[in-house]
Amino acid sequence: MLESTSISDERTTTYATDADLWNVMTNELNSLYLLSFLLTADHDKARQCFFSGMGQYEEKIGVFMSWTRGQARRTILQRAIGMIMPAPERDDCSFTLLKGSTPPREMNLFDAILGLDTFERFVYVMSVLEKQSDDDCSTLLRCSRRDVIITRALALERLANTHDTCDQPTETVGARRTMFANGCA
Repeated sequence: MLESTSISDERTTTYATDADLWNVMTNELNSLYLLSFLLTADHDKARQCFFSGMGQYEEKIGVFMSWTRGQARRTILQRAIGMIMPAPERDDCSFTLLKGSTPPREMNLFDAILGLDTFERFVYVMSVLEKQSDDDCSTLLRCSRRDVIITRALALERLANTHDTCDQPTETVGARRTMFANGCA
C-alpha cells in the first residue's frame, strides 16, 4: 500500500513589515542622511532628498526582508539623482585625468568629496563608497559605463591630490599610493 507523504519546504521567504522598515530607517538614519548629504552637497537638499526618499521607501512594504537596507540606500540614490540630475561633462571625450584638476592643497576627505564636481561626486559616492557596480551606476545615472569608469578615475585622482595625508597612519598613506600607482584604486 502506498502512503501519501507531504513534503514541505522549510525555507520561508520573509517579507518586510512596517516594523522592519521602521527599524531599518531608525538604525540607518545617520548613514542615510550622510548619503543624502554627500550626493546633494547641500543640507536643505539633503533633508528634502532624505525625507522624500523615506516616504517613497515606506511604500515598499512587501520587499524581501534581506533587501530592505539596500532598498533604502537605493531609494536615496534615486531621489538624489532625480533632484540634482548629474550628467557627465561632454566638452572632451578623451581620457585626460588631470584636465581641470584642482591644485594640490590640504583638506580633509569629507570636504574634498563635497568639492568634487557634481557628476564626479555622484560617481565616487555610488561606485566607491556605496560599492555599486559600473553597470548599476551607468543605469541609474543614465550615462555610459565608460563615463562612470573615467569619472571615477578622475575623482580618485582629484581626491588623491587634495586629501590631507597628515591625519592618517603612514602605512595607510603608503598603501593608497601603491594602489593608485598600480591602477587598482
